[in-house]
Amino acid sequence: MNKQALAEWVHGKLGGTKVQAEELVDGMFDAIIQTLKKGQEVSIAGFGIFSVKSRAARMARNPKTGEQVKVAAKKVPKFRPAKGLKDMVA
Repeated sequence: MNKQALAEWVHGKLGGTKVQAEELVDGMFDAIIQTLKKGQEVSIAGFGIFSVKSRAARMARNPKTGEQVKVAAKKVPKFRPAKGLKDMVA
């Protein structure tokens, strides 16, 4: 399922226009992204937790040349599924 299919599913459930459904889906994603940018978690009961993890700087190796390359520290998004979601998928 992609973003467009999700918007169509929302449209089927709620009615209204497809544009309104797309705005709702975009708004949900934007709210999650803005919360993560602030360094906070987004917890959805029964689904999981979105959070931000800091990744330390490290040395890596270029697979083509074998040369060592320094990789800068950065923050990456992380998703931890809830037990309920894991049980439904398994």
